[in-house]
Amino acid sequence: MTPFDALKAQLSAVVPFASYVGVEIREIGEGTAAAALTQSQNTSNHVATMHAGALFTLAEAASGAAMAGLFLERLAALRPVAAGSTIAYAKPARGTITAHAKVDDTKAALFAALDAAGKARFPVSIRMEDEEGREVASMTVDWHVSALARAA
Repeated sequence: MTPFDALKAQLSAVVPFASYVGVEIREIGEGTAAAALTQSQNTSNHVATMHAGALFTLAEAASGAAMAGLFLERLAALRPVAAGSTIAYAKPARGTITAHAKVDDTKAALFAALDAAGKARFPVSIRMEDEEGREVASMTVDWHVSALARAA
């Protein structure tokens, strides 16, 4: 089991809401992640497509996994929080939706900011696709990580 596999297993326990909705973290790498959500009655809206809130939850979970993957070696000493987000819905989402997340900054730059200031703020971009690979939504989550010693 790789450290990324262990992280993937832990995320469900640390953030139970995403698991409750049905989000499955499928892959985590260094600053990247993929998560999926299969449409169900509980994640659908009044027009039989994926509810906007379900898509938001999927993207936010993928962004958090990408963030955690980037900071894996320091994660236990950090307090990460989503500080803001923007989402755009491109087309109705049906079936299984996969979110692909990527930290927009480099690991070196973010670790340097963290070392210098005890905190870093950065965007994570997420593309959500249906089973045919068509973009159904995109989102950016601005993450803020701070060293626990300075997190008060």
